[in-house]
Parts: sequence; C-alpha cells; structure tokens
Amino acid sequence: MAHVTREQLDRLLEQALLLDDHGALARQLDVLAQSYETGEVSRAAILVLAAEEWRQSGQPAAALDRFQQAADDGGEAPVDPRAGIADTLFELERPDEAVDMIATIRRAGWTPATALTIAETLAAYGDLNGAHEWATDGVDACPPGLLREALLRTRYRIRIDLGLPEDDLDALLDVSR
Repeated sequence: MAHVTREQLDRLLEQALLLDDHGALARQLDVLAQSYETGEVSRAAILVLAAEEWRQSGQPAAALDRFQQAADDGGEAPVDPRAGIADTLFELERPDEAVDMIATIRRAGWTPATALTIAETLAAYGDLNGAHEWATDGVDACPPGLLREALLRTRYRIRIDLGLPEDDLDALLDVSR
C-alpha cells in the first residue's frame, strides 16, 4: 500500500477495534508504515498510531521504538511523538530520561495537543506541579474549541488534586459547559 488515505486507515482501525487485538493492529500499522510512500496521513502519524497500539498490547519497548521512528521521520503527527517517548520512558521506569525529553520539547516548541499529552503524563506519574504548568500553558496557547476544553478539564482536575482554589481559567470551563 504505497498511497495511504484517511479512509483506508480508518477502516483498518475499525476492524482492529472490532477484533480487540492491539498487537495485530500494531503489526498491520508497522507494515503500512514500512510500505508508505505518500498519502493523506504522514508516515509519522502511522508510526504514532502503531506505537500507541504496541503500548496497548503490553509492548512498551516496541512502542518506544515506533515513537522514536516517528520523531526521526519528522512528518506531521497530531501530537509530537517525543511526548509519547516521554510517557513510554516513564512506563519503562526511566523517569530521568522522560523528564529530559519533556524539557527538550519545552525548549523546541510544542502544540496545545502536545501540552495536553504531557500534562496527562506528568499527572499520571505524580508530577502535579509540572502537569499544571503544561496544562495552563496549553490553555493559554489554544484557541476556543474541543482541545481547549480538554485542556481546561485536565487542568481543573490537576488543580483539585493540588488543592488549589478556582481561578479565572477554571471559570472558563464553567462557561463552556
């Protein structure tokens, strides 16, 4: 499959969801990424999907490899693949490397979607202050819409966990409901 359309990828994902076999889907996505030449979806985006499926199948080392391939590819992906690398490094109990990767992303520039992923990762691994900072920065950088609402909700949950009082950004969440 040299040319990949969004529709082909969606069909593949739907079939895999019905079978509930993350490993099989990860392998199919790997094959798709290897044979990729052109399409509506970048090779990097396919590799990120493969990485996520490898994680779901309990194969974090394979996931880390696919996230790294996606980062090396440099193609467009919904979220910076390095955020997936950081999350997987935490999962593999390599927190120092994960923190270094997050610092690299911070310095290099990021999107609100990447900020959401990093905020969720940091919250999951106990760095609530870092998670709060990423979520707040993500909200500040994000135009109104579903992504901003997700950032506001994540930020609000983190603030509750930190025991912080409601602020002006929390009030925006009330308005968006």
